[in-house]
Amino acid sequence: MTLTVLLRKLGWAAFTILFVVILNFFLFRVTGDPTKLFKDPRLSPQTIENIRVRFGLDKPVINCLESLRPFKFRADLCTSNPFDTQFSAYASNLLRGNLGVSFYSQRPVAELLADRLWNTLLLIGAGQILALIIGVLMGIIAAWKARTIFDYSSLVTGLAAWSLPTFWLGMILLFWGSTQFGLPLGGMATIGANYDSFWQRISDVARHMLLPTLTFTIVYIGEYLIIMRSSLLETLSQDYVLTAKAKGLTTYQILKDHAFRNAMLPLVTIVALNLGFTVAGAVQIETVFSWPGLGLTVFEAIERRDYPVLQGAFFLLAVCVILANFLADLLYSVLDPRVKV
Repeated sequence: MTLTVLLRKLGWAAFTILFVVILNFFLFRVTGDPTKLFKDPRLSPQTIENIRVRFGLDKPVINCLESLRPFKFRADLCTSNPFDTQFSAYASNLLRGNLGVSFYSQRPVAELLADRLWNTLLLIGAGQILALIIGVLMGIIAAWKARTIFDYSSLVTGLAAWSLPTFWLGMILLFWGSTQFGLPLGGMATIGANYDSFWQRISDVARHMLLPTLTFTIVYIGEYLIIMRSSLLETLSQDYVLTAKAKGLTTYQILKDHAFRNAMLPLVTIVALNLGFTVAGAVQIETVFSWPGLGLTVFEAIERRDYPVLQGAFFLLAVCVILANFLADLLYSVLDPRVKV
């Protein structure tokens, strides 16, 4: 990959992030004013108005935007300062890196998301790594043993696992694991537990991770198995693979030196795109298992209409997906030298 191509891809990635920043702001303003959810009778109208002023909700979204009524112009909704708007405050917080302040917890959004992000990365990382290893291995064997009992059974198993609703599978495993094996019902660690050593803490976290990680693994094994099997079957039908067989190369040599790297190209794309879908699944799994991660934070913020938390979380997720796809483009040229752009 040349420097020009690399810079062009970086430019498109930056442009996409800028588009996400703008879309992210307006997306959550469509749902309305979050203070309208305050049903507590102890809150007077003046108190609610003070809350709106405290978080800048009394300012126009964009200067004079609220004045654009059908056949009517309201100059009182315009501000004398064009930068005294909700969007300018949002952009300013974004540039400073604090992403605003949560309406609910009064904590900086960046600090709140940082605390939860590592929990999600731990859960997703373990599930994705296991799904990749098992799914790719099963896909390779199924492709090499095509039209055998193992191939047919793997294909049926993969399709069944891929079609399972994530939240339903999580609830089934939660019920089964807690009743049959006494595994924890939720959370990341035992509440109020005192650990005598670091390894006791690791063991406790691992017990809490077992069921949600297993849910992730089962859901994504099917997808990786089917994609790898299909891609490898197509690669094994190429002329250069038939030539390698004619030369007397072993199965291991053919897979390692000729077929595997080319068959990995579609899988690299799927893994990069799956980051967004994985986080969507994390919302369901973390809610079912009460895992204190980014997915549960998003679910709670949706219920509360906590704009700053939602904006920060979706911005973070979008940037991760964009960067993952950028890295996937770079990996193409490593896996297949024929890929130049």
